[in-house]
Amino acid sequence: MGFILEVRLPTEKANELIKAGKFEQMLQSIMSDVKPEAAYLSEMDGARGGYFVVNLDDASQIPAVAEPFFFAGATVKIHPVMLPEDLAKGSAALQQAAQKYG
Repeated sequence: MGFILEVRLPTEKANELIKAGKFEQMLQSIMSDVKPEAAYLSEMDGARGGYFVVNLDDASQIPAVAEPFFFAGATVKIHPVMLPEDLAKGSAALQQAAQKYG
């Protein structure tokens, strides 16, 4: 199942890592452990952050992808996502919900 990790690193913490010459090393280490399918670095609410696309087979894998970021001082939001094919597989449930609740 696909997930997007929305990761935000507070400016002060990121600045400390950059000044110590450890920011890039930390990011590379985390990415090598988390193994995202895609990674997009960006500004988030005025801080450094990024979006990391991961595929997990089971919810028990969430700590393995989230904890490295937590230990780096980041906040993490995890969003389940679907591909268009996933939505097509769930279309019967959409119709049932529309009939029952719509």
